[in-house]
Amino acid sequence: MTAGISVDVGSPTPPYEQIRLQISALIAAGGLTAGTLLPAVRSLAADLGLAAGTVARAYKELEQSGLIETRRRNGTVVVGLPAYVDTDSGPSGAGEAAAELGAAVEHVIQVAAKAGLPDDELLALLRVSLQRRHGASSPSSSSD
Repeated sequence: MTAGISVDVGSPTPPYEQIRLQISALIAAGGLTAGTLLPAVRSLAADLGLAAGTVARAYKELEQSGLIETRRRNGTVVVGLPAYVDTDSGPSGAGEAAAELGAAVEHVIQVAAKAGLPDDELLALLRVSLQRRHGASSPSSSSD
């Protein structure tokens, strides 16, 4: 499990947030499926060279978002994708595409944070990109 998780201590993104983002992206991409047992807090913290409280905070936030569940003697397990990612409805592959998109969004957020890009600037960049895409597909914008 720790092979898929890494922490950049030089990043402006706090270590607990890096862990949270990476685990949620792995869940969204299907790399961690429902029922998968996550490493114990102390074990993951030792593997990453972090304080146990850092990993515990990431797990707590993942649990609050409904992605994982802590079961006293049975450890922490992946619950699955959030309710808004419905893998059973729609055309074939729609759930997989939603999971892939969720992972991509998490990756973009992490890269932007690592680069020090504020959230409002990331949103503005996304808006401009979407406007270009929609503008490029309209018949009146053939002069680009």
